[in-house]
Amino acid sequence: MAHEEPAFTIGIEEEYLLVDLDSCALARAPEALMAECAEALEGQVSPEFLQCQIEVGTRPHATVAEAREDLAHLRRTVATVAARHGLAPIAAACHPFSNWKDQPHTPKDRYDGLARDLAGVARRMLICGMHVHVGIERPDMRIDLMNQLSYFLPHLLALSCSSPFWQGQDTGLGSYRLTIFDNLPRTGLPPRLGSWAEFERSVQVLVDLGLIEDGTKVWWDLRPSHRFPTLESRICDVCPRLDDTITLAALTQALVRMLWRLGQRNQRWRIYDAFLVGENRWRAQRYGCAEGLIDFGRREIVPVPELVDELLHLIEEDAGWLQSTEACARARGMAAEGPSATRQRAALDRAKLGGADHEASLCAVVRHLIEEFHEGL
Repeated sequence: MAHEEPAFTIGIEEEYLLVDLDSCALARAPEALMAECAEALEGQVSPEFLQCQIEVGTRPHATVAEAREDLAHLRRTVATVAARHGLAPIAAACHPFSNWKDQPHTPKDRYDGLARDLAGVARRMLICGMHVHVGIERPDMRIDLMNQLSYFLPHLLALSCSSPFWQGQDTGLGSYRLTIFDNLPRTGLPPRLGSWAEFERSVQVLVDLGLIEDGTKVWWDLRPSHRFPTLESRICDVCPRLDDTITLAALTQALVRMLWRLGQRNQRWRIYDAFLVGENRWRAQRYGCAEGLIDFGRREIVPVPELVDELLHLIEEDAGWLQSTEACARARGMAAEGPSATRQRAALDRAKLGGADHEASLCAVVRHLIEEFHEGL
């Protein structure tokens, strides 16, 4: 029996850090700021785990152009309200220099529970990601597509890396965020699952034991959303520039449709062992776009720009159908230029060449991130 094509709707969630406009250091969100944002954005904004964070989410949209308009409005509103309080949002996965030890968590039942359950691991959660939801109505299809899409998670991560610094030091990584996040339980690449029923049974074991309330506490890089009929990619660092976020969302949406389309032709993407995909995940986390990823079919390390070209060829038909060809094509420039981590290091180097000391150079990185947040708004 033939099934209707999934909706492939797209929704984007982003987490931002709030910084003081003068010192560039992290700042707590005043209650008035959160209240103003909540009133202006009608359920599309919420506090995050730490008081220096704020989260926004678009509504579900049919096209990435609609999602972009929604997300631009969210970014503009948060920036405008924050400015009234002497603050600015930045969309970077880690703050370049502020210390996690100085950041209190938001007093809320959910976050109090996280702090209790995760102890010292939770306290270091000074990290921001972006999540992309793609609408897939049939639960078993969500599992089948999740198994196949896992292969491409390192490619998306490489393009998104925005956390090279931690507590004032260059970590040498493109995405230091993942080293923090991977300390939590129920994180990392998703396991290979045979069905939706298998997924539900596994989660229910932990729920029945009182260890988690529900599937929202399963924090894999890619998961079936507990709240929505979507497949949710969670691998990416949040991106400073709006258009980079939109490109990554467009690639995710088109990849999901490409894999669905293969299934309509009795084909599927080869599923590689998580051990191997994990090696690419590490390479993306460490190097961003600089050192290439493994092509397991060719058994070669292939430059990221070349892999992006191949990926765009794979999804050409789907990007056309989804009206996202232009957004997807921007990935070529992103791969060639390198992700935000590359630009942040360049901003630090420029400031030092101009005579700034290390502390002032890190402030220059924050100002660079503030500027990029406003690009395209």
